[in-house]
Amino acid sequence: MDLEFGRSLDTSKKDSWKTTLLLAYQSLGVVYGDLSTSPLYVYKSTFAEDIQHSESNEEIYGVLSFVFWTLTLVPLFKYVFVVLRADDNGQGGTFALYSLICRHAKLSLLPNRQVADEALSTYKLEHPPEKKSSSRVKMYLEKHKVLHTALLILVLLGTCMVIGDGVLTPAISVFSAVSGLELSMSKEHHQYAVMPITCFILVCLFALQHYGTHRVGFFFAPVVLTWLLCISALGLYNIIHWNPHVYQALSPYYMFKFLKKTRKGGWMSLGGILLCITGSEAMFADLGHFSYAAIQTAFTFLVYPALILAYMGQAAYLSQHHDTSYKISFYVSVPESVRWPVLVVAILASVVGSQAIISGTFSIINQSQSLGCFPRVKVIHTSDKIHGQIYIPEINWVLMILCIAVTIGFRDIKHMGNASGLAVMTVMLVTTCLTSLVIILCWHKPPIVALSFLLFFGSIELLYFSASLTKFTEGAWLPILLALFLMTIMFVWHYATIKKYEFDLHNKVSLEWLLALGPSLGIARVPGIGLVFTDLTSGIPANFSRFVTNLPAFHRVLVFVCVKSVPVPFVPPAERYLVGRVGPATHRSYRCIVRYGYRDVHQDVDSFESELVARLADFIRYDWLRSQHTNPCTEDDSNESTSECRLAVIGTLAFSGTPAFEIEESVQPASVSVGFSTVESVTDVIEMEPVRAVEKRVRFAIDDDDDDSESDVRTDMEVKLREELEDLLAAQEAGTAFILGHSHVRAKQGSSVLKRLAINFGYNFLRRNCRGPDVALKVPPVSLLEVGMVYVV
Repeated sequence: MDLEFGRSLDTSKKDSWKTTLLLAYQSLGVVYGDLSTSPLYVYKSTFAEDIQHSESNEEIYGVLSFVFWTLTLVPLFKYVFVVLRADDNGQGGTFALYSLICRHAKLSLLPNRQVADEALSTYKLEHPPEKKSSSRVKMYLEKHKVLHTALLILVLLGTCMVIGDGVLTPAISVFSAVSGLELSMSKEHHQYAVMPITCFILVCLFALQHYGTHRVGFFFAPVVLTWLLCISALGLYNIIHWNPHVYQALSPYYMFKFLKKTRKGGWMSLGGILLCITGSEAMFADLGHFSYAAIQTAFTFLVYPALILAYMGQAAYLSQHHDTSYKISFYVSVPESVRWPVLVVAILASVVGSQAIISGTFSIINQSQSLGCFPRVKVIHTSDKIHGQIYIPEINWVLMILCIAVTIGFRDIKHMGNASGLAVMTVMLVTTCLTSLVIILCWHKPPIVALSFLLFFGSIELLYFSASLTKFTEGAWLPILLALFLMTIMFVWHYATIKKYEFDLHNKVSLEWLLALGPSLGIARVPGIGLVFTDLTSGIPANFSRFVTNLPAFHRVLVFVCVKSVPVPFVPPAERYLVGRVGPATHRSYRCIVRYGYRDVHQDVDSFESELVARLADFIRYDWLRSQHTNPCTEDDSNESTSECRLAVIGTLAFSGTPAFEIEESVQPASVSVGFSTVESVTDVIEMEPVRAVEKRVRFAIDDDDDDSESDVRTDMEVKLREELEDLLAAQEAGTAFILGHSHVRAKQGSSVLKRLAINFGYNFLRRNCRGPDVALKVPPVSLLEVGMVYVV
C-alpha cells in the first residue's frame, strides 16, 4: 500500500509539473511579448540625446549595470516574489488589489452592498492574527471618507495609465522593429518606407481584433520563444566574439561611476533605461489566465536570463564599436548574414507584444465598467471556451486612431519612449502603494514591513519617474494628458452613478403601495412577465411607480431585477441568483438580485431570461416546501421598512427528490439556504453599510417515511405550487417585457459650478453618446419599455 501511495504521489507531482511547464510555455505569448521586445529600443532611447557613447565605455557599462539591477529588483524581486502573491482568487491587476483591499476594510465606494455578498465562496477572507498596529491603520482608513476617494483616484490613475500604455506600446514596439530596415536601405528610401509599413501593420493589428486572440493565439508562444532564443544566441555570440569581460559591468560600482561622470545627463537618461521593464505589470495583470508557479518559472528560468544575455551582448558589441556609421540601435549588433530573419522575427514578436497590451486594455476597461467607473460600452466575447477574451469595438478604433497619430506625430523612438516610460512607471508606483496596503490590511503584517516595501521599491520607481518627468516637453506630456482626460471621464461617471443611486434610495416607494394597487384603483394585470431593472436591492423603485402612474397596468408576474457587481473576480453560477418574494405568494411578485464579479461574462438576453425563469421556478418549489415547516415570511425575517421576505440563493442544481434545508436564525440579518454545497443568503435589509450578525444554525430535513402526517399538508401545498408554476409558465409563453429607466440627471439648485459642469454637461454628454443600459443588458428593442426619469442630485 505504501509503495502504491508513493507511486501515485510521484505521478501527481509529475502531472503538476507538466501542467506548470505547459502553462509557463503558453504564458510566453500572452505575458512576455512586451517585456521581451524591450531590447529593440532601450539602448537607442537611452543614448538618444542626454549621454554619448565614449571611448572609455563608462557610459555603456553604466547603462548595462542599471539595466541588470533594474530587471533584477523590479520584475524579479518585486513582482515575482511579492506582488504575484497578492492575488484576488488567482486574479491580478490594479482592480484585483483594490477589491482585495475593499473586502478586508470598508473602503469601497460601490453602492448597493449587502451582507449576502460576504457569504460568496469567492469572498473568502484569510484571517491570521490581526495585530493592533494593523487594526489601527485599518480603523484610521475606514474613519476618513476622503481616504476612500483618494484610494479610488489612485486606482483610476493606474487604470488610465494602463490604457495610455495600450496606445503607446503598439506604436513603439512595431516602429522599433520596422526601423531595422534602415541598415538595409538608403536614408532617402528609409524615410518613406518605415512610417507607411508601421502604420499598415498597426491598422492590420487593430482590424483583426474582432476575430479574437484565440484565432491566432496558437502561434504567439512559439514566436516569443523563437525571439527569446534568438536574442539569447545573439547575446552569447556578441559576448564571446567582441568582449568576454563585459560581465564585470554588472557590478553596482559601474552605476555610481556612470552617474559621477554624466551627472544630470545620466539622471535624465534613466528615462530610457526604465524601458527595460515595460511589460512587467503584465505578469501580474495576466495572472488569472495562468498560475503563479507558471509565470514565476517562465520569467526566472527563460525570460530573465534571455534579456540579460541580450543586453550584455549589445553592450559587448558597442564597447568595441565607437564610430558606427548609424545611430546606436539593436540591429547594429546583429550580424549582417542573419539580419533579415531577425527583422522578421522582431516584427512578429512586436505584434504579439502589442496584441497582449491591447487585450489587457479591453479587459481593464471592462472591469472599470463593471465597477461603475467607466461609461457603458459594447463588450463582445470572442471565445466561448477561453474565459476573458473580449473585444470592445469603440475602444478598439479609438486606440487605433491614437496609436497611428502617436506614430506619425512623434516619428522617433526617443519621444515614444519618453511617453511610454512615464506611463509604465506610474502604473508601477500605483501597484507598489496598493501592495503596501495589502501587506497591512490583508496579510496583517506589521506596518514597518509595508513601509519598508514602499520605501525600497517606491524610491527606485520614484527615481525613474522623476527622470521621466524631465522629458515632459519631449513626449512625456502625452500619457499625462491622456490620464487627465480619462480620469475626468471616469470620475464624473462614477460620481453621477453614486448620486443616482442615492436619489433612487431616497425616493423608493414602500411595498404597501404596491400591494394596494388593484382593480379598485383601475389597475389591470396583463399577461406576461415584467422585468423591472433597478439598482436597488430592496423597496420599489421610483421608475416603476412612475410607470404605473402613467400606464395603469403591469404584468401578471412581476420581477424586480437588480444586476449588480460585487468586489470579487468571479461569482460561481450556483451563487449568482438571490431570489425572494415581494409580498404574498398570490401577488406573483418577486425580487431577483443577479450578482457578477468584475471579470465575469454577462449572459446574453435569451439565456438570461430562460435561466431567470428557471431560478424563479426553483425558488417557488423551495419556498412552498419550506412553508410546510415554517412561516415563509415572519416578522423576524422581514425588513421593517418594506415588509419584504428574506431572500434565498438559488443555485443551478435541480431539485431531485426531497432536499434537506438549512435555516440560519440570527438577530439581523436572517439567512436561508437550500441544501446546496455553496449556498448562503441573507435578507435584503442593508443598503449601504453591512452589519455583522451573530448566527445560530438550526438544521432539519423532510422525512419521506412519515407519509400519513404529511399527506394533507402536501396535497394543499401541491395545488398551490402547481398553480404558481402554471402562472409562471403561462406568463413566460405570453412574453417578457424589460422595463428600464431612461434617466436625465440634473444638478440641484445651489450646487457648485464644478458640480453643475460635471453633472449637467459632462455626465449627460457621456450618457447621450455612449451605449444605453438596454444595449449593455442586450435587451431586444421589441421587448423594451423605457420610463423617463429626471434625477435631481
